[in-house]
Amino acid sequence: MPRYAYVNGQYLPHGRAAIHIEDRGYQFADGIYEVVPVAAGRPVDESQHLDRLERSLSELRIAMPMSRRALELVCHELLRRNGIRDGLIYIQVTRGVAPRNHAFPADASPALVMTTKRMNFTGQAKFTDGVSVITVPDQRWARRDIKTINLLPNCLAKQTATEAGAYEALQVDDEGNVTEGTSSNAWIVTGNGKLITRHLSDDILHGVTRRTILAIAAEEGVDFEERPFTVAEALAANEAFVTSATSFVTPVVRIDGKPVGDGVPGPLAQRLLAWYRDYMAGLRVGA
Repeated sequence: MPRYAYVNGQYLPHGRAAIHIEDRGYQFADGIYEVVPVAAGRPVDESQHLDRLERSLSELRIAMPMSRRALELVCHELLRRNGIRDGLIYIQVTRGVAPRNHAFPADASPALVMTTKRMNFTGQAKFTDGVSVITVPDQRWARRDIKTINLLPNCLAKQTATEAGAYEALQVDDEGNVTEGTSSNAWIVTGNGKLITRHLSDDILHGVTRRTILAIAAEEGVDFEERPFTVAEALAANEAFVTSATSFVTPVVRIDGKPVGDGVPGPLAQRLLAWYRDYMAGLRVGA
């Protein structure tokens, strides 16, 4: 089946899709993105992802490239053309094309690019065996709540993790608290069974999957608290895991080479993953 991308009003063969060399996303990372998981042909938490896309654009003073309804229609049409049942949609909006100048152009039109990726979400070892992570200093800018395409610090940290044989790097602020992963939100389960994740602020991305997991936890009566936690707390925790649009709920079994809890995926992470899979499949409502 041919693979298509959407670029500024056109559905194009993926290999022919291109943007202008003076697109400000290419020259200044002047843009935002969203990743929407797709399960059984249905975008998961689509409304929440598009809410965050609109918020990110607003924070950077970039206009929506089209109406919300039109954006939804393009997403669904691209999924149809590419035959995606399980995978993801990648959406990127930049300020557009203009002669290179740090100041915003007065008349640039936002540029919109979308691609899809087919993924197999079943049988992945990270869900059954858990993963190892490392810790690194958080060197990102002060507005991590905006889902900007300026991801170089994240890429450098992820590369450090990859070279260390780890799945993810947990970023640590100047006070010694974990902020989040390079592409995920971070969680621990304390010795008394309380679920902990960092509170929302400019310091972390406001994860859509994070929000859904908290809603599911509340529905299931899981005790949780939103607050900072240290690396030492994470190492002393009964469980740890990370969440994102593609990580779902991925158990963390080692941090900096040291085991978390018993060194195997914990029971709460496994239950949350099962509940989240039910949510993705449409078997849970209201989360």
